[in-house]
Amino acid sequence: MNKKALRHLLKERRDLIQPERHGFERPAGQGRRAAGLTQHQVDQLCHFTLGTYRRLESGSYANPPSDLLRDIANLFALNEQEWVSLHRYAGIGNPPAPLTPRSGKEVPGVWQEAVDGMTHMAYVTDASWELLAYNEAFARLFPHGRVPTNTMRWMLLDTDGRNTLTNWATAWAPLIVPQLRAAIAARPKDETLQQLEKEVIADPDTAPIWDAGGAHIHPDGDERPLLHAQDGPGWVTMCAAEPMTAPGARLIVLVFHPGKRRAHARTPMLRA
Repeated sequence: MNKKALRHLLKERRDLIQPERHGFERPAGQGRRAAGLTQHQVDQLCHFTLGTYRRLESGSYANPPSDLLRDIANLFALNEQEWVSLHRYAGIGNPPAPLTPRSGKEVPGVWQEAVDGMTHMAYVTDASWELLAYNEAFARLFPHGRVPTNTMRWMLLDTDGRNTLTNWATAWAPLIVPQLRAAIAARPKDETLQQLEKEVIADPDTAPIWDAGGAHIHPDGDERPLLHAQDGPGWVTMCAAEPMTAPGARLIVLVFHPGKRRAHARTPMLRA
């Protein structure tokens, strides 16, 4: 627990909230007055036992439950980065889920310019694998340049996707399905993910893979065979990252090598 950082974050955001907006009156007369909500008022608004919020802000509440932090985060209108910081400062690691359903659904517009400046295939999806940005190199991957609107649906359920992803049943699908399962666990109310789950379970080729489970939840550093629409068969190495303002969204860079895969040692890790 980082008591100093926790106290600073909570007090700063609490001071910004006008008590009048929540039906409270500021005390008149002499004496010390809170800049915004009082600690007691936070307890009242969040339906906490009296003194609960004071314990949290002072750093004396060990291992506070995430639901309690969520109530406070919603009251204080924290953004996703502050939501993550709140959990870390409270000493309980990263939050189990985003603060709001909107998180991970949009990224700053400069991401389009960023992927346009990359020579390798590159694209950005939101937390539901809806395509947000991509470059021309990525569009060349697809027959007739038909870029899919949802890359997860294309990878698992589209005929073109299964043809493009060489050895789909062994080299791709068993590693992709666990990513979908993990996303659903983090965002159980996401309608797009719910629909993808239904389609995967209903499909005779993906249903057994879904039932088999698996723990592979990101493709960063993976090498897999690929049939490029214009450059022919080859191998692709994947780089995966997450835009920091959009938890669950992802930047994928595909480094393509045409021809047969050559036996080689895995590229060593980069270290300072």
